[in-house]
Amino acid sequence: MDRVKSSMQQVPNAIPKVIRRTGGANSLELEKENFERGQAVSINKAINTQEVAVKEKHARNILILCVCKGAHTFWAAVNRLPLSSNAVLCWKFCHVFHKLLRDGHPNVIKDSMRNKADLTDMSRMWGHLSEGYGKLCSIYLKLLITKMEFHIKNPRFPGNLQMSNRQLDEAGENDVNNFFQLTVEMFDYLECELNLFLGVFSSLDMSRSVSVTAAGQCRLAPLIQVILDSSHLYDYTVKLLFKLHSCLPADTLQGHRDRFQEQFKKLKSLFYRSSNLQYFKRLIQIPQLPENPPNFLRASALSEHISPVVVIPAESSSPESEHMVETDDLVDTDIPSLPTKFDDLFGTSAAIDPFNFNSQNGMRKEDKDRLIEQLTREIQALKEELESFRLESGRLCQVLRGRVSELEAELAEQSHLRLQALGESEFLKAELDDLRRVREDTEKEQRSLTEIEKKAQANEQRYTKLKEKYTELVQSHADLLRKNAEVTRQVTVAQAAQDEVEDVRREMQEKVKAAHEAADRQEREQMEQFQQLQRELVSSRAELDSLKTSVASSQQSSEVLSTQLAALQSEKAELVQSLSKVDAELAAQGEELERVQSSLATERESGVKTAEALQNQLNEKESREQALESQLVAARWSSLQGAVEEAEKIIQDSLARIDDPAHISCTSSADYLASRCQASLDCIDRLHSAGDAFIADNTGVSELLRVVTQCGHLVGDTIVQGSATSHMVPVEQADALSESVKTCGAEALALLGRMKQQDGLAAADDGKLKAVLEAILATAEKLRPRGLELQQGELGDLVEQEMAATSAAVESAAARIEVLKSVCVCVHLCSVAPRRILASCTELMRAIKELVLSSKHLQRDIVESGRGAASMKEFYAKNSRWTEGLISASKAVGWGATVMVDAADLVVQGKGKFEELMVCSHEIAASTAQLVAASKVKADKDSGNLHRLQQASRGVTQATAAVVASTKSGKSQIEEKDTMDFSSMTLTQIKRQEMDAQVLVLELETRLQKERERLGELRKKHYLLAGVAEGWGDNEEGTG
Repeated sequence: MDRVKSSMQQVPNAIPKVIRRTGGANSLELEKENFERGQAVSINKAINTQEVAVKEKHARNILILCVCKGAHTFWAAVNRLPLSSNAVLCWKFCHVFHKLLRDGHPNVIKDSMRNKADLTDMSRMWGHLSEGYGKLCSIYLKLLITKMEFHIKNPRFPGNLQMSNRQLDEAGENDVNNFFQLTVEMFDYLECELNLFLGVFSSLDMSRSVSVTAAGQCRLAPLIQVILDSSHLYDYTVKLLFKLHSCLPADTLQGHRDRFQEQFKKLKSLFYRSSNLQYFKRLIQIPQLPENPPNFLRASALSEHISPVVVIPAESSSPESEHMVETDDLVDTDIPSLPTKFDDLFGTSAAIDPFNFNSQNGMRKEDKDRLIEQLTREIQALKEELESFRLESGRLCQVLRGRVSELEAELAEQSHLRLQALGESEFLKAELDDLRRVREDTEKEQRSLTEIEKKAQANEQRYTKLKEKYTELVQSHADLLRKNAEVTRQVTVAQAAQDEVEDVRREMQEKVKAAHEAADRQEREQMEQFQQLQRELVSSRAELDSLKTSVASSQQSSEVLSTQLAALQSEKAELVQSLSKVDAELAAQGEELERVQSSLATERESGVKTAEALQNQLNEKESREQALESQLVAARWSSLQGAVEEAEKIIQDSLARIDDPAHISCTSSADYLASRCQASLDCIDRLHSAGDAFIADNTGVSELLRVVTQCGHLVGDTIVQGSATSHMVPVEQADALSESVKTCGAEALALLGRMKQQDGLAAADDGKLKAVLEAILATAEKLRPRGLELQQGELGDLVEQEMAATSAAVESAAARIEVLKSVCVCVHLCSVAPRRILASCTELMRAIKELVLSSKHLQRDIVESGRGAASMKEFYAKNSRWTEGLISASKAVGWGATVMVDAADLVVQGKGKFEELMVCSHEIAASTAQLVAASKVKADKDSGNLHRLQQASRGVTQATAAVVASTKSGKSQIEEKDTMDFSSMTLTQIKRQEMDAQVLVLELETRLQKERERLGELRKKHYLLAGVAEGWGDNEEGTG
């Protein structure tokens, strides 16, 4: 009976207890699921592509959920939205995010800073649009970034910017420098707010009632948050400026006043325009600014300042809240009625005996159904009660979390104040120590000053005595000077008298010397006269003797002349006789001469007639020959002109072909272009020689015709092949080569045009054409692959040498890294960061060695499977492009390993740069990737060595990432040690440091720009050299 009684008493509560146990087990999962579902639903309803304003209830739900869980869930949902592709979606996101920054938990700003870079890129992207929502999104995103940066720099300011005057003073830490900087940051913040204001108003057509349309309300809705922020920023700016004017000169703050005046006018105009819009009148009460801005030069004007207050009317409860209230009321009224319903069903203990089994066993089926329905309703009521309890507990948890956050903020503030007090106490202790040292130094200086005074008195007495002795010495010196002057005067007079005596003595000596010289001259003249008289006497005697001899000879000659006269008379007679004979002979010969002259005259007349006839015949023959010669010359020139015109047509056709769009697909090699250029140059030389020969002898026109035709063909082929080659080279070299080819065609046409004229053939100069062809030849030589300079037999040896050199370089680099690690461990010179860097470098060297070894095995498989009956060197020579790729990749890997070890050594010593080590790591990764690509290009895809090579490549990539990560970690640890202490600097020093920093920033930005340009040029040149070395898909001949 007792068991039955107890069971009957437990009937109404048996089923709800089971339900409670089942529901309690999954309450946390259901809560989490409901939270995430509610968050996603609210975000999707608030942020969508419909051009309507965001509903307040959706924004409020997002705000409540972010207060509970933070901004991580919000950003996880937002990152899935296409914000970069839809401007309306991005605009509504900015509105919701702004409200979240203002009214959400303080951690929302910290959680959102990690997305600052994405917001910046999105703002830059939307900034390319000049109208519509794109421009507004760019301005709004800049405002949100500025707001986050402001609150991160000034953590004392809450998101809604509501602070008391005491909190504002504490934010500046009662330091005028902090107030100065804070004012500048508020100006920048307010400037972004005003830009968004102006952007929205400029995008609306204010001539129509845009505030009552859905599109207009979509644009105007975010301005409510802007108005709230702007009113606080204006109020704080006014108070800070009054505080600054009480501490600093007015001239120093002239820039602040000018900027405030400008922003005051804009803000006043925007508040006035906003207050007249119908949309704002029912949502917010906008304050009006005074007519004139505050006068900061008058300190009493601060009492006249009235802080603008923005009033938001109380919102009516949403349908969701009303439904919740009705549900709660329903649960509250049902719970007390449970006992009443139970009594109605089973009766009270006073009326019906619960242990009357006869009556219960006779219960009807309808009563049982009614009992089951009643129990079901009770279970439902208990479920609703449980749900209300859960909601109430959630609300209490939110309140408690908010209180915990407030207490944590107060604790952080107290900790900050404690740290600040400790800092101030340390500063005061340091000042006290300085004052003590100053006092000790003052006492020492006082003692030293007393000693100096005593020494000064002794020196004064000594100076007085020295002064008296000096006066005596000066007096005695003056007396000695007077005596010296008198003695000097007397010596001067005596010296003058002695000089006069010396002059007289010299004059007497000169006179005596002159007398002696005169006597000597007279004596010499007399001796000369005597000698002359003796010579005259001797000559007179000789003349007398000669006269005597001449008389005797004249007598003898007279006798000889008489005998000769007789002989001459006899000869005269003989000559007269012979003369008569000659006259007779002359007369006979004269007669004979007359006869001959008469016969000659007749013969001369007949000869003249014959000569005239012959001359006429000769003239006719010469005229015929001249006519034939002129015809032959005309024929030669016509044939030469035809050949020149044909050559011109060939060159013009070539120039037209390079401009044909179908020619773009034609390509040629640098080798073939060089051969065509060389052939053209040789033909130009033969053309010059043939032209000179034709000018000297115009009969040899056949050689000139052949050379002109051949020159046209070769130059035209050079033009076409040059244009085809330019299709395979980089853009800059292609443009230069195209211009050179066109210039070659123009110079060739000019040369042929001069050769068409008879007087211009001799003056035709082929120097310009040869210069252009030589330039094209030089360009072709530069574009030729460097690998062609090697002999085929050298490629195989060079591959083995480079792979061996790469292995040796990697082994040497690994050994050096091990040495550096052992030195760091033994001497304890390195911190943890360099050791990690060396460890990661060791792993990288190990991965590179594995990669090089795998590459060797794979290359051996490739050569063995592809060479056939040929030797290994013949296989490398046959596949020269692949071989050159292997050589280039091997060189790059070995060089990168050596440079990285050098950089690591310098970093460990503290002399190197972390950036250089990271760049070396990236270069090694690129070089190994090139080696892998060069190795696997001819490998079988099912090769086991290829699989090992790919695994080794992934190992190198992971090791490179580890080197970069350890390098960045070490760099960050070192940078954290460099703290900036400005506590002991004055305002002027800080301003000077700020100016120096700005100058340095500008210099570094300029240098960065130049280095980037230089890096671009280096990459272009590297690409060019690498492309030339690889051949650019070189063909055997041009296809132009």
